[in-house]
Amino acid sequence: MAERKPFLLRMDREVLDAVQRWASDDLRSLNAQVEFVLRRALAAEGRLKPAPGPATRRGEGDRRE
Repeated sequence: MAERKPFLLRMDREVLDAVQRWASDDLRSLNAQVEFVLRRALAAEGRLKPAPGPATRRGEGDRRE
């Protein structure tokens, strides 16, 4: 498993609340949701290889364009 490094993140209350609701809807912790969103954005921009295996429980990583 990759090393985990703590990181302080400040964000607007409205954004935080929206991400928390999204995390709850997807049965993830807030931390896991933030990492999920960042990894998906990085992969979409070609800055990080997608993780092997299913991307989400809903199969969002299986989209073909």
